[in-house]
Formats: sequence, C-alpha cells, structure tokens
Amino acid sequence: MTKTLDFRKLPDLIRRPIVTEKATRLLEDNKYTFEVAPKATKPEIKAAIEDLFDVTVLRVNTITPPRKQRRVGRFVGHRSHYKRAIVTLAPGDSITLFPEV
Repeated sequence: MTKTLDFRKLPDLIRRPIVTEKATRLLEDNKYTFEVAPKATKPEIKAAIEDLFDVTVLRVNTITPPRKQRRVGRFVGHRSHYKRAIVTLAPGDSITLFPEV
C-alpha cells in the first residue's frame, strides 16, 4: 500500500534553510541544508524541494538530533524538537539562498 503525497501541505514541511559553517561548506558539493517538520518523510521532503525551487533532487539525508535540556532558574525544560534535511541536487541545479538586491 503506497501513500500518496498531499501537495497542499508540501510547502509547510520546509521551515527554513540552515546557514552554519558546515552547511556553507556543503554548498560546494551542491548539498543544501534545511530545517524540516519532524514528521516529514524523505519522499515528502524531496517533493517539496522540487516543487518549491524547481530543481532535481538526487538524495535526501535526514538527521534528528537529540533534544537538549535547558534550565531557566529552577525550571528545567528542553529545546524545541526539530529535524534537519541535507538535500543533494543534480549537477547544474542550484538554489539561491541569498538573493542579491
């Protein structure tokens, strides 16, 4: 039984691009890093990126880092839960993260 993708919800899966030192180094290999919804699957992430940016996605790798504990005074809580997706694009495709004004 295959699950069909709901194309109305796809843009909501991609939250924001992640711009860190490591993510910037990955741009040289045509790999882009995004924060995605924690329940997003790899086929949904692939379809969302291809639909939003009009590119061809070769591979999607996902990482769900553990929640870190934070303390504010005597109250203990956790950082919000998130999922990171590293998307490899086909040669010749690119995504403009920083548009020039």
